[in-house]
Amino acid sequence: MSEPITYAGAGVDTEAGDKAVELMKSAVARTHGPEVLGGIGAFAGLFDASALKDYDRPLLASSTDGVGTKIVIARSLDVHDTIGQDLVAMVVDDIVVCGAKPLVMTDYIACGRVVPERIADIVRGIAEGCEMAGVALVGGETAEHPGVMDADDYDVAGAAIGVVEADALLGPDRVRAGDVVVAMASSGLHSNGYSLVRRVVSHAGWSLDTHLDDLGRTVGEELLEPTRIYSRLCVSLAHSTPGLRAFSHVTGGGLAANLARVLPGGLAATIARDSWTLPPVFSVVQDAGSVPVNDLESTLNMGVGMVAVVAPEDVDALVATSTAAGVDAWVLGEVGDDDGRITGPDTVRGAKGVHGGAVYLTGAYRR
Repeated sequence: MSEPITYAGAGVDTEAGDKAVELMKSAVARTHGPEVLGGIGAFAGLFDASALKDYDRPLLASSTDGVGTKIVIARSLDVHDTIGQDLVAMVVDDIVVCGAKPLVMTDYIACGRVVPERIADIVRGIAEGCEMAGVALVGGETAEHPGVMDADDYDVAGAAIGVVEADALLGPDRVRAGDVVVAMASSGLHSNGYSLVRRVVSHAGWSLDTHLDDLGRTVGEELLEPTRIYSRLCVSLAHSTPGLRAFSHVTGGGLAANLARVLPGGLAATIARDSWTLPPVFSVVQDAGSVPVNDLESTLNMGVGMVAVVAPEDVDALVATSTAAGVDAWVLGEVGDDDGRITGPDTVRGAKGVHGGAVYLTGAYRR
């Protein structure tokens, strides 16, 4: 007589999933304020939205994202407690671009098999990121996919919802000629362009344990540096800066393409590449792979993780506030009329389906 077929025998361990939940409960609970009803384990997360009654016209903002192939680095190094911060940053910092305050977030983890300690590490990282962002982690799902994913493979995704008063909505409609473009420094590569970066690492013959003097640490340590979370700072700036016009989160597509998305047609931002010194990791990637500069900057953030477009009279205050919060900030350039110059590698017009303004990149990076 053949052995009976069970769910565990098919590769799904529900007991391991339950153990993972127990290990992560306290970390998730730390993200909950009085607005969160119930606790972990419910079918749906509940958030008391009574505060929205104080809004005249509340607009809900939503975003979803993952961390791309950076997750390969986490799996290779067997370090799983930082990738969650990357996930939170990629999601909530898209929401704050319009001036919205993130309220709640959920996560989804797919894996080949549930290793409770590993899943708990991932979720702890997500919870810590939520604490940094000031957002409640109100739910999530861990799905075991034997036969679809290798046993030690996993991927993560998340979604969040925020709120903004309609008349406080930031974006292209507010931008004017004469406005100033201000950079807010990244913490490194963040979570975009890792297919290019991993290809360069392989081409150079480096392992993740290779120590590079230019970086002052190993390749793996550099590549796993968590993505900076800007949400608390951006929400504060949105409330304290009358002349704030727009934010742009610099993710896939790079600085110019993402900035172009928040500029109106007919206007262009001129960005001076020599207004900042390129962080070492970007020079290392470029040199090791002989990567053309335009390809590099259309893939990576080049040291700028968030951009603010602001009226000239508020520039100094915005830079000072950002710096005081531990995020270096500086003037990148300014907005003017689009002179219609021919599109080339140093000019970007619109991106990701948005037919917006233009960005002109001038000069050369300081290294």
